[in-house]
Amino acid sequence: MIDNKKSEIRNYIRELKKQFTLEEKKQKSEKVFKKLEQLDAFSKSKIIMAYWSMDDEVYTHDFILKWYIEKKIILPVVKGDELELKSFSGLNNLIKGESFGIEEPEGDIFDEPENIDLIIVPGIAFDKTNNRLGRGKAYYDKLLKSIKAKKIGVCFDFQLLDSVPVDKHDIKMDLVISEN
Repeated sequence: MIDNKKSEIRNYIRELKKQFTLEEKKQKSEKVFKKLEQLDAFSKSKIIMAYWSMDDEVYTHDFILKWYIEKKIILPVVKGDELELKSFSGLNNLIKGESFGIEEPEGDIFDEPENIDLIIVPGIAFDKTNNRLGRGKAYYDKLLKSIKAKKIGVCFDFQLLDSVPVDKHDIKMDLVISEN
């Protein structure tokens, strides 16, 4: 039942995403990150975990390239059914990942997740009480349950719903930021 509802929302959001060009999504993403950069939690953070976005997600490339010299940026790398964390050190250090074809940093594993100050989390949908609906593989839920950093979900306005179905494994965000 709950899985059916999650699946319906994933399909609904997937169709909405198709209505926007990559350029439109980049413009919307810029608004999201302007809001994020205003937060104390961001300005005080030294180590930030983000994600290298796919075309249907809030676009993170410009944000990461803007900040990686000043702040340590950590990106997840899919390994089997887990996420490994690696430091981003520039575009020359990215290779195409095995699982989703997303570019991922190569190099040493970042093995100090307890030192991460802020995590920017993608999602298919979020709700007004900071619940998150992911892609269904639980990569982030497994990782986030053990990290104490502030968790900020980022999404387009149409991904922010009144409610999303949750189960006991789903990790709630501390804050969700959309474009408006």
